[in-house]
Amino acid sequence: MVGLVGGAARSWRLSDEAAGGGGAAATEAEHMRRLHGHAPAENQCTSALVKHIKAPVHLVWSLVRSFDQPQRYKPFVSRCVLRGGDLEIGSVREVNVKTGLPATTSTERLEQLDDDEHILSVKFVGGDHRLRNYSSIITVHPESIDGRPGTLVIESFVVDVPDGNTKDETCYFVEAVIKCNLTSLAEVSERLAVQSPTSPLEQ
Repeated sequence: MVGLVGGAARSWRLSDEAAGGGGAAATEAEHMRRLHGHAPAENQCTSALVKHIKAPVHLVWSLVRSFDQPQRYKPFVSRCVLRGGDLEIGSVREVNVKTGLPATTSTERLEQLDDDEHILSVKFVGGDHRLRNYSSIITVHPESIDGRPGTLVIESFVVDVPDGNTKDETCYFVEAVIKCNLTSLAEVSERLAVQSPTSPLEQ
């Protein structure tokens, strides 16, 4: 079940994993307020999910920032081709989606890539899916988990509600895909962390 966050922003949801202590929840809320400022129109829905990963932030960020290789952790991506040359703001990728989803291709533009703040923002600009005007922001933040370096990941999005669907239906579908991506991100990151152990004090 997904819990609502904030009475005034009914469309903002946080995954059950965020149901921790008051301090953790306040930290997550501050990150969202500062870095995930979507402004949905009347015909759009917006939501945010979080994931706590038992791996240092540099490992998690190395996967998240791979705009040209999302298949490194996204299980629904079978192939990705980057248009042009160097990876930079405005770069466009052509993504092939595995069977099982109601789409086969997606064209996506890199809107923001901040290696200091650990922010990646992507906008869908084409494809045979129904996610029109889809824009996402994913941020990663260092934290301590059981005395070891860990990472808090927050991913938010805003998207048009397709004709024939409700805001809740649209959010639940996108959230399901993001949850799979974040679960896979955690598995890959934690496997890398075991292969490359770091000092408990390293962030």
